[in-house]
Amino acid sequence: MADRPTSNASTVRSLVLIAVVVAALAAAFAYTAGWLSPGRLTPAKIVNGLAPPGGAALGFRRNHAKGICFTGTFESNGGAATLSKAPMFAQGSYPVTGRFNLATADPKAPDATVRVRGLSLRIVGPDGSEWRTAMIDAPFFPVATPQAFYALLQASADKNDPDAMKNFVAAHPEFGTFVGWAGSAPWTASYAQDRYNSLNSFIFTNAQGQEQPVRWSFVPAAQPEAVSPDQLKAKGPDFLATDITQRVQSAPQRWTLVITAANPGDPTADPSKAWPEDRRKVEAGTLVVNAIEPEADGPCRDLNFDPTVLPSGMHVSDDPFPAARSAAYSVSFNRRTAEDKDYPRHPAGGATP
Repeated sequence: MADRPTSNASTVRSLVLIAVVVAALAAAFAYTAGWLSPGRLTPAKIVNGLAPPGGAALGFRRNHAKGICFTGTFESNGGAATLSKAPMFAQGSYPVTGRFNLATADPKAPDATVRVRGLSLRIVGPDGSEWRTAMIDAPFFPVATPQAFYALLQASADKNDPDAMKNFVAAHPEFGTFVGWAGSAPWTASYAQDRYNSLNSFIFTNAQGQEQPVRWSFVPAAQPEAVSPDQLKAKGPDFLATDITQRVQSAPQRWTLVITAANPGDPTADPSKAWPEDRRKVEAGTLVVNAIEPEADGPCRDLNFDPTVLPSGMHVSDDPFPAARSAAYSVSFNRRTAEDKDYPRHPAGGATP
């Protein structure tokens, strides 16, 4: 009984410590959520900024809302095993669920009006681990930071200041480079003819523990054929889904995974800066698309293509975008799943949102 005061004192100290830890965690969560700083950028602000003037399309992704599902395989040739110990880089065949999509918040947008196209993938290794990635066909991102991306959303939505976009471009000259690409790069009439790029930098770690900053691209086997915007408009509002469905019904469509290794000093934190073309490239295998399914009832419908879902042998770099995208994707996913009753499972007119 003589040790009771000591035990009581120890218990009190433990409770105080627990209370301090809980308070600290709550404060950290509040700070992260932006509750203690109204001006702080939060995932919800980014997702809110993506909404078109008429409001978000209920039940749909808040960006890249128009798309179509597919299934297939990643046929690894083992070439990337020297860079990463990720299980899907060992030679073999691995199941893929993916999505072709357009960078728009409007699931009914005519295909010819959306400049940026995307490819999202989930590749599953033999141990059940996953590699999720979401890429676009642009060679670099429009802006350098998540804060700049939010500023772009604000400037493009500001109808009261006629100089909003001009001021934004002056403050973010990298956006002018992207506009130059958007205005001059050729369009294709098929998802199958587009090259899709990670843009964000990641770190690969091999079996020996060596690390290498990388980016990657999926390069189409189909020969790109340039078409004019007017020719695209004549094809109808949903020609991309129709085309890829017909192509895959005729034969599987393929892309080569090309991994680009950075040289020392290459920018890894800024996706608006492309790396020089002479960087080391490794062909890691082939994406094979075997079946197309409309998204409404397809296998990609409820997939969150979070770019931070990575297997052993891959991790994020100092690029701030993957974490920002992950957080925004989570907000978008939670909102659209809560709106499931509003999602048109069988869209009128055969559209594939």
